[in-house]
Amino acid sequence: MKKIFITTVILVISLAVTAQKENSIQKNSIMKKVTFNRDNLQLVGHLFTPVDFNPNKKYPAVLIGGSLTSVKEQMASTYARKLAQQGIIALAFDYSHYGESEGQPRQFEDPAQKLKDLQAAVTYLEHLDYVSGVGALGVCTSGGNMAYLAETDDRIKAVITVAAWLPNEETLPLLYGGEENLKTLRESGNQAKEKYDAQGENKIVLAYSDTDKTASHFGPMEYYMDTTRGGGVEEWKNEFATMSWPTWLDFNPMDKAKNIKTPVMVIHSDGSALPDNAKQFYNDLEGKKELVWLDGYHFDFYDQEKQVQEASENAVRFIKAHIQ
Repeated sequence: MKKIFITTVILVISLAVTAQKENSIQKNSIMKKVTFNRDNLQLVGHLFTPVDFNPNKKYPAVLIGGSLTSVKEQMASTYARKLAQQGIIALAFDYSHYGESEGQPRQFEDPAQKLKDLQAAVTYLEHLDYVSGVGALGVCTSGGNMAYLAETDDRIKAVITVAAWLPNEETLPLLYGGEENLKTLRESGNQAKEKYDAQGENKIVLAYSDTDKTASHFGPMEYYMDTTRGGGVEEWKNEFATMSWPTWLDFNPMDKAKNIKTPVMVIHSDGSALPDNAKQFYNDLEGKKELVWLDGYHFDFYDQEKQVQEASENAVRFIKAHIQ
């Protein structure tokens, strides 16, 4: 009887702690899982609303994406929750080929496909009766993806990039070991694509590693290596489809800046990826724009409270100024 009593007490305490955690989240924002379609693919997202949400009112809405291979449970939801706490509808979602969203092959990186995903997300948000207008926020790689979106979709009323990954043809050789290695990577991608088309085999390598040089990105990758941070998000896979190399290496958001008329806020730091490119991207923008230069290392803007809070506060200010 004593053992049963103790077990029951532990269970009750556990349930109480779980309920307390859930109530804590509810005090700040409300999250629900949603789905929407893109070219017969089902995409899955988390829609965050303010805790005092009223469906009869109108709110600005923002779609949010994260780094290469990331899933909605990582930086996208971190920022979505922060924005919802400050009165904004926020959609964190899995791009096709990743997470809970459909799309074959898995872990396939293609900026053109991601653009279609983003456009479908805009359509989804636009059709919500309580949305007054739609903006976009991209962290790391999605900062560049949002440049593609802003160039082509005039439904977007404001764009925010946070520690954006903004490569171009000039920086690629520096990032990937020179022109000869770039050629090798492209060839390996084309061969992997041919094998997938012929046999259905999707060749996979690690996306990030600080020990395995065959990973698509090798070096100090503490956010992904740390199981208390991004590396501990069970929905995320540290995988990169080798056939992604040609499309990934063609990713060039820097080229888009001169064609963007949408208001853009660039949030960056000296310690974030390619700071000189971020400044050049900002300078090339043709529309209303604001540059916010903060302190912090690149991965700090993924999940560290100081950097996320500062970036979110600036983003909210910009969104509310441009989406009524």
